[in-house]
Amino acid sequence: MAQATIRDVADYAGVSRATVSRVLNNHPYVTEDVRTRVEDAMRHLGYHPNRAARRLRAQSSDVMGLIVPDIQNPLFQSIVRGVEDAAYNNGMNVILCNTDDNPDKQEAYLRVMQAEQSAGLIVVPTHPGDGRVLAPVREAGIPIVFLDREVDDFEADTVKVDNVRGAYLAVRHLLSLGYKRIAAIAGTQYLTPGYERLRGYYDALNECGIPVDERLVKFGNFRIDSGRALAQEFMQSPHPPDALFVSNNLMTLGALRGLHEMGIVIPDQVALVGFDDMPWAGDLNPPLTAVAQPGYELGQQAVELLLKRLEQPNAPYRKVIMQPRLVVRGSCGAA
Repeated sequence: MAQATIRDVADYAGVSRATVSRVLNNHPYVTEDVRTRVEDAMRHLGYHPNRAARRLRAQSSDVMGLIVPDIQNPLFQSIVRGVEDAAYNNGMNVILCNTDDNPDKQEAYLRVMQAEQSAGLIVVPTHPGDGRVLAPVREAGIPIVFLDREVDDFEADTVKVDNVRGAYLAVRHLLSLGYKRIAAIAGTQYLTPGYERLRGYYDALNECGIPVDERLVKFGNFRIDSGRALAQEFMQSPHPPDALFVSNNLMTLGALRGLHEMGIVIPDQVALVGFDDMPWAGDLNPPLTAVAQPGYELGQQAVELLLKRLEQPNAPYRKVIMQPRLVVRGSCGAA
């Protein structure tokens, strides 16, 4: 009779191989129920790990991967800190990768995660069609948690913010202040935050009976340069808007730069509300009104989802939607 393997134990106990490894190495983040099931499976199957293999499994099972699109973005800096703190508190180490939203870089890092035999992966995908490159990772026994964005036809545990609600709050606030021509600098529309935030903009206008003027919607790429260029395009038009909603922090920074270059006074000539609060937003002149995402908490929640998936690999997938809040300061014209 062939000697039982760690895969046999995992299948018998109904857990992942990483969870079996955590039990073998007395990891603290294992429930008593799961620990008992794994130990019963080892006894039933006569599984006896050798020391060398056990050390290798210990090294790999304590590593999780984190793949983000832009580590210079303050939102992702906050998310990374949340992931790192939560991982450390649970005896895990984090490998951080930055894709620049480049699919080739993402695919290279996914190969690294497989080679490192990571316990799991938290990823902000580059494209909704990324299921093709993510499938081999999951087939290798590495669970995946999506953060901030989703992938078409690929079920996974997911944590993100309520983008529709956040954009709605921003635009509804501008409408309540009496602005009528509210322009939107929208983000990349194939990405979850891009199309969801634009939907929130439309929802607020529709609720207040304001006809949608497509001339007041321009599409950027979530980067500084596009925010700068599009803000200037709006203000150079024959009928400029009286307010701007900008759908991420870097484009907001670009819009501020572009308006200042033109000598536009905020909020006297145009009000401004951004999506994503920034640590220095209150120090601007005027201070920036912005939708704040709970970045640190998003990172912590992603780790929690991953740890639960490691313990219960066959559990239904979960989607956690966290709520943003509108931080009202001077750039919108409110006292």
